[in-house]
This record gives sequence, structure tokens and C-alpha cells, in this order.
Amino acid sequence: MWSPAIKQLSHQIFEELQHLYRDFHRHPELSFKEKDTSEKIAAYMENLGCTVQKNVAGTGVVALLMGAKKGPTVAIRADIDALPVEEKSGLPYESVYEGLMHACGHDVHITCALGAAKILASLKNDLQGTVKFIFQPAEEINAGAKAMIEEGVLENPHVSMIFGLHNHPEIPVGKVALKEGPLMASVDTTFVTIKGRGGHGAFPHKDIDPVVAAASIIMNLQTIVSRNVDPQHSAVVSFGTIHGGTANNVIPDEVKLTGTVRTFDPHIRESMEPWMRRVIEHTAASLGCTADFYYRQDLPAVMNHPEAAALGMQAIEEIIGKEGIVIPVPSMGGEDFAIFQEKVPGCFFWLGVGNPDIDAIHPWHSPRFKADEGALSIGAGVLALSAYRGLLHCQGADS
Repeated sequence: MWSPAIKQLSHQIFEELQHLYRDFHRHPELSFKEKDTSEKIAAYMENLGCTVQKNVAGTGVVALLMGAKKGPTVAIRADIDALPVEEKSGLPYESVYEGLMHACGHDVHITCALGAAKILASLKNDLQGTVKFIFQPAEEINAGAKAMIEEGVLENPHVSMIFGLHNHPEIPVGKVALKEGPLMASVDTTFVTIKGRGGHGAFPHKDIDPVVAAASIIMNLQTIVSRNVDPQHSAVVSFGTIHGGTANNVIPDEVKLTGTVRTFDPHIRESMEPWMRRVIEHTAASLGCTADFYYRQDLPAVMNHPEAAALGMQAIEEIIGKEGIVIPVPSMGGEDFAIFQEKVPGCFFWLGVGNPDIDAIHPWHSPRFKADEGALSIGAGVLALSAYRGLLHCQGADS
């Protein structure tokens, strides 16, 4: 059985993983600027004997680990970009670049994928098929997965199943969260321009006030969730920016809003645009204004495929035991791993990295974000065993 060997190897390579992780953490790079990160990844994978393709979608890396026996191809994906955040973690290996930080833990993801590659490379004589490692840029701007897929990353050879993970500081180290079905929400962006007729703030009866219309639209849009969406389902309509006007006593000609919409159910997602358009246009008209509305679908929801999730669940149990499995509450956060899952069956884990004893309690994107390094071996082992089991499953499905 491979599971004891993979579990043992994941612990044996901990110090190497820790060294890799700290180096990536010290040297964060922004989306589509991950040049040094990609070079380090490519060199490591080449040293493992993988066939490596660099500069995929700009700064991505794709590496093939071919087993001694022919078979299907299963992929492991890791995102590699950092954020424009000034680090305040106090770690001895904190970022050396001012204003840049791995504040979302993508350095954890890189390290776990490299660890999985190290484990599987040491056992490749028994590997029945090919594992494709996808190191993806630009997850933080929702652009990397789409760009890599457009460049054919899921073909040559064709990927039959894909696995990935994201660290989670609210889940204790030593545990991994996984569920079949929706795990993270779809991500859509909204743009609204409300047009009125500006004038002096002292004489609003002579003007058509787009500020009042904007306020009414924002409030009325909240009834979409409370009165259109089944209470047993979930949706979020939020606005993050409001821009309008130049002075406190001048009513402007127009106000611009941008917001985000999050859903899990694809039918609700498709309904959000017409529901919002109805409220926006009619509310604006009732106050004498007009409104331009643009709704952009950015990312689908992360949906764990039943068969891939079952394989992942088995891998978690064999690496850390049944007591290490957490059944998570889905998050309204988004992830462009979902775009891969639209193309092939996939499974996405949440890797526990939380530990209050070392102040690893801060949320993603916080300047104080930390991850317990003990999660590195677990993540590497779970990814490696998931890929192995995925190959066996896909081989049986294809035969």
C-alpha cells in the first residue's frame, strides 16, 4: 500500500519543506510578476526529473512527473502570487520586500505541491500514469487559471482529475476540511452609474439628485436576498465603492457604484443580474434619474466533484486519521480553482494552519497572517495520496 509510504515520506521531508516555505515567504511577488518564484519552482521540479514548461500564461510553470507505467493524467494545482500588503507578522523570515507579503498563504500552497512532487518522484517506479503539476500565477486578480487554461494546460496530456488546496487559519493545524459540492462562492462584479442633474445643494428641488437615488438603490437591492432568494440558500449583494461629487454643497450630475455578488447555486447566479437590473432601473426612474448597469461574471463557485471528493476524503483519513477530517461550512470567498473544476472533475481542500499558541489566528490578507508550518507535511501528503488514488480511479474509469 502506498499510503504508509507517502505518510512516512511526508514527515521525513519536513525540514526541506520548511526551508522552501520560508524562502518563498521571504520573497513574495505580485500577480503575473512571479518571475523569481517561478524560476525556483522550475529548478526544483527539474531536479526531481520532471519535464518542465516555463512561462506558461506569463509566469506559470507546468511540470510532468511520468510514472514507470502508462496511464491517465491527474493534476495538482498551486497558486503562487502574493499581495500588496506590508507585513507585520514579526516572523524571523518575514518578507524582505517593502509593501509585499504572502498574506494569503500561497507560499504554503507552493510548498505543499513541491512536497507532493518530491514524495511521488521517489515512488514513481510504481506510479501508474502521469501527475501534472500546475503552478498558477495571478489567483489574487482572478486571471491566472483562465489564462493557463487558454494556453492548454489541461491538455497534452489531457487531465482527467485535478486536486488543490488552500490554507485556512480558522481550522486548527493537524486537520483538513473537505466536503462534496459547494465549498466557495461564485464571484461577480457589478458597476452602476446613476445619472441625474446637478446643482446647488441648497436648492435640491431644482435638481435631480443621484446621491439620494444611489442610497435608495443600495438599500432596495438588499431586498433581493431577503425577498427573492430562498432562505435555505445563500447570496450576498455588497457595494464597496461610491464615487460622486466634488464639494459638500454641490449635488453632482452622477454617482458611480461598484459591488460584488456571491452565490453558490448556478440558477440563483443567473437570476441575480435581471433581479438587480429591475431594482436599479426602477428605483432610479422613481427619483427622476437614469441608471446604467453592467454585471460581470468573474468566477464560478468551487464545486467539489463527488468522486474526486471521495478520493480526497480517503487520502485525508489515511494521512491524519478520521479525527483529522473537518466538514466545513462553505465560504462566500471565491477561488479561481473553480475554473479548472468547470473543465474536469476536481477536489479542493482547506488545510488547517491555525494555532493560537503561535498567533496563527489572523485571517487571509491580514498583515499579521501566519501559518503553522506543521501543516506543510500534511498538505504534501494529502495532495500526493490524492493524486495517486486519482490515477487508479481514472485508470479504472478509462478502461
